[in-house]
Amino acid sequence: MIADIAEKVYAGERITRDDARRLYKHHNLAELGMLAHWVRLQKHPDPIVTYNVGRNINYTNVCWVKCDFCAFYRKPGSAEGYVLPHEEIFAKIDELVSFGGDDPKSCEILMQGGLNPKLRLDYYEDLLSQIRDRYPQVQLHCLSATEIIYIAHLSKLPLDETIRRLRDAGLDSIPGAGAEILNDEVRDIIGFRKDRSDEWLEVHRAAHALGMKTTATMMYGHVETVEHRLEHLELLRDLQDESLSRASSAAQRGAFTAFITWNFQPDHTDLGADETRYGGAKATGYDHLRTVAVTRLFLDNIPSFQASWVTQGPKIAQVSLCYGINDFGSTMLEENVVSAAGTSHTSEMSLETMERLIRDAGFAPRRRNTRYETVAAPVRAGALPQASAS
Repeated sequence: MIADIAEKVYAGERITRDDARRLYKHHNLAELGMLAHWVRLQKHPDPIVTYNVGRNINYTNVCWVKCDFCAFYRKPGSAEGYVLPHEEIFAKIDELVSFGGDDPKSCEILMQGGLNPKLRLDYYEDLLSQIRDRYPQVQLHCLSATEIIYIAHLSKLPLDETIRRLRDAGLDSIPGAGAEILNDEVRDIIGFRKDRSDEWLEVHRAAHALGMKTTATMMYGHVETVEHRLEHLELLRDLQDESLSRASSAAQRGAFTAFITWNFQPDHTDLGADETRYGGAKATGYDHLRTVAVTRLFLDNIPSFQASWVTQGPKIAQVSLCYGINDFGSTMLEENVVSAAGTSHTSEMSLETMERLIRDAGFAPRRRNTRYETVAAPVRAGALPQASAS
C-alpha cells in the first residue's frame, strides 16, 4: 500500500528515498501514473504538451573513451572516424531553420560528439561563435558534461573558466548527456574511462552558477539496480536544491529545466554482447512507465519531464503523457547515436505524427524553445519531414 505516500504527495510534501523505493516495488502501475499525473497537473495545469523544433548534430564520432554501452564512437585513427566540416554543419542548420522559422532562439541544435583528442577549446569557440553569428534563430544546446571536462583537461584550464569561454562564444545551455547512472561502481562497469559522478555534477553546478540552464538525464536498464537509480535521483535533486537557492530571482537562476530518462539500447554494443555484465533483456514498457512516474514524484524541483519516444517508440511515449510527462521532446530532424544501437523509432516520427499523438492523448500540442517558453511562430509550410539518421 502507498496511501501514506499519496497523502504526502497531495499535501505537497517531499517524498523520501525510502518512499521512492516503495513506489518502485508497487506493482499497481495505474496508481503510480495517477499520482505522477496529478503532480504534473499542479506544475502545468494547462491541458497542453510542448515540443521543440530541433536537430541533433554529431560533429565528430571520434572518441578515445570507448564506453561499452555506445555503438556510435570510433577510435582515434579509425578509417570510419570523422569531424564534420563547418560548412556541412551550417548546411544542416540551414535545413532546420528553413522549417523552424526566424524567431530568435526558436530552433534547437543539440550538438554533441566524442572525446576527440585533436579538438581543443579554440575549435569549439570558433564553431560556436560562427553558428551564433550566422543563426540568431538557433539555441545552441550543446556539449555533454563529459565533453566539457575533456576540453578543460586538454586546454589545461579550470572547469568554470572553460564553461565561461564556451558560453561567451555562443553556448546557450548544456544537455544532460553523460550522466548515465551517477554511481562510480556502475560507471566503472559500463565505461571505465568515463568521468566520475562528482565531475559530471560539478559541470552542471558550475554552469548553474554562471546562470546557465541545463538538463538532467538518466540511462537505466543495464547493470544498475534500483538503489543505484535512487542514488542518482537524489544527487540530481540535491544539486537542483542548491542551484535554486543561489540566485534571488528565477530569471537569474541557472538550474535544470527538464529531466529525461531512457533505457539502454544494447544492439551493436560491447556491453550488450557481454552476458556476464548484461542479461540481454531490454527494459520493458512497464519498467519505463514506472520509472517515469517515480522520477516525476521524486524530482519535485525539476519543472519539465520529457518523453523518450526515440528509445521507447511513439506509443509508449504517448502513454507516458499520463505518467508525469509534459513535453514530447524534439522533432529531431536528425539522430545518429541511438540509431547506431539498432533503435529506429526516429523513422516513425514526423511533426504531424507527434501532434496527432499529443491530441489523441487529450492535450493540445504547443511549440516551445529550449528554455521551455512557448513559441507562437508556426513551422513553415510543408512541415518537418520525418526524422532521419544520417
